[in-house]
Amino acid sequence: MKAGSVITTTFFLLHCLLVLSEDIDLDGNHLHFGFYNKTCPQVETITRLVVAQAVNKNAGVAAGLIRLHFHDCFVNGCDASILLDATPSGEPVEKEATGNYKSLRGLEVIDEIKARVEQFCPGIVSCADILAFAARDAAVIVGLIPYKVPAGRRDGRSSRAADAATELPKPTATVDELTKLFARKGLSQEEMVTLSGAHSIGVAHCPTFAYRLYKYSPTVLQDPSLDYIFASYLKVSCPMPGTFMADYFSEATIPFDQASPTTLDNKYYLGLKLGRGLLESDQALMKDRNTSKIVEEFSLNPTSWSQKFGRAMTRMGRIEVLTGNLGEIRNYCRLVN
Repeated sequence: MKAGSVITTTFFLLHCLLVLSEDIDLDGNHLHFGFYNKTCPQVETITRLVVAQAVNKNAGVAAGLIRLHFHDCFVNGCDASILLDATPSGEPVEKEATGNYKSLRGLEVIDEIKARVEQFCPGIVSCADILAFAARDAAVIVGLIPYKVPAGRRDGRSSRAADAATELPKPTATVDELTKLFARKGLSQEEMVTLSGAHSIGVAHCPTFAYRLYKYSPTVLQDPSLDYIFASYLKVSCPMPGTFMADYFSEATIPFDQASPTTLDNKYYLGLKLGRGLLESDQALMKDRNTSKIVEEFSLNPTSWSQKFGRAMTRMGRIEVLTGNLGEIRNYCRLVN
């Protein structure tokens, strides 16, 4: 074979290998924009319409869908394991973990989207992708700059409450603990602060933060980082734990962001600067030199935060995904096939 032919053949083979490599999932993270363009082009339109209807009926659904996606991805990857009611192992599922039990919202929205999508494209679209699309649409509907979501995730067959107990951030977490947790998921400290901005919407139950009002430590009654006026307001809605009134108000909820509780914007960061972070893990961002600088930046530039939030959500949506022949495409999101 002549030298020219050898070179041509070599380049041709290299080109083929490169093309093939684009379709081989070597790292479990091979997602594509427009993944369903040919197999189920209706999926994103259906998702957007169902989410819009749900949010119009109940604004809290937006925060619920974003939280569902976050809690799914942080526990063994974005595989829709958070949606399962039961698994073949019979173990308690993620829904039953302390951080999730009776506090997950938006599950019925995912059910409706899946049912409608199955009418057009049976057995094609994963619940994990539907959840990623729904979280994006919820964020955009309540104020975020639109962003694209890559797809190609497949659904997992396992879900363990014990895993959720160790992999989800705690409301008492320090910046160091949060930074390490996010780093284990491949996310930077800036992305951690960025995604914390999801608390611009949503609510927390009184027992989650009441200790900051009445017994912060053995020697300190009220968390000194909490704004005094804000704390006084919280005490009206969340009486001291252990009292009759506290039991009565145990299911009471307080918005994370008092300024714009149903709009996903940068007001959350303005609240932190005023000492009005509802959770200790929120206000902790102001105690660290590096994270406080990021909070300051986002408080002054809403567009920058919104754009970075979309990018951080996209990055989060790639955590430990199942693709190719791994996992399955569930027929019903609450049960494995």
